[in-house]
Amino acid sequence: MKLNIDGRLAVISGAAGGLGLATAKVLAEDGARLFLTDTSENELKEAADTLGDSVVGHYAADLTDDGEVATLAKHVAEQGGADILVHMAGITGAKGDPLEMSNDDWFACWNTNFMSAVRMTRALVPGMVEKGWGRVVFTVSENAVQPYPDEAVYNASKAALLSYTKALSLPYGPKGVLVNAVMPAFIESPMTDGMMEKRAKSLGVSKDEAIKSFLDEERPYLSLKRRGQADEVAAVAALLCSDRASFTNGSAWRADGGAVAAINT
Repeated sequence: MKLNIDGRLAVISGAAGGLGLATAKVLAEDGARLFLTDTSENELKEAADTLGDSVVGHYAADLTDDGEVATLAKHVAEQGGADILVHMAGITGAKGDPLEMSNDDWFACWNTNFMSAVRMTRALVPGMVEKGWGRVVFTVSENAVQPYPDEAVYNASKAALLSYTKALSLPYGPKGVLVNAVMPAFIESPMTDGMMEKRAKSLGVSKDEAIKSFLDEERPYLSLKRRGQADEVAAVAALLCSDRASFTNGSAWRADGGAVAAINT
């Protein structure tokens, strides 16, 4: 399916990571121009080299800093302004008993996972409104609707982001800027590799056995019984960025292998 985004400028945050890079590849294949941002300049350069001529710019930025977001927006404006924002920057945050999380634990996850989305949309969406066309896609998580007790700070930040997705879609959809979210779960990545290696060591089993036991014990509704791949999430995110998704606004699309127990309402 053609996405009809040839020449559109897509800003990808978290672009050096698995989901961000995979989504950038799909958008580039359909002719989008890419502007990449992440925290590491070296990793951004590697991502840009991988993506080739579709990359028109990249800028390493701390998205918890208003000034750095403003500078990023300036660089994007020099390329004609964003048509698409795919916001995939985020952290897992501290884990453990919710009552044992410190204020710093809560604020770190909130500032990175939620407020960075506010900053990026505040900086880029007005330009989309001027063009009369735009797409914003946030990466939320299964945790937004199915919280896990040892991931309370992450749960809260993603639930807030899901609410923000809907809130932002209401005034800006009628102005041509459609706002949606993709909700992945247990994707194969360096982060989940680390989780499973730690679990394997704790249980005295292989990594593959740790993954199987995690799926059986911690994710019983993940009916596909495996970790998802970054490109499987990217395909959903790219559709939401496209001209094809012209009647989709304020929605959250699960790419979770069935991990969320409830029906999608």
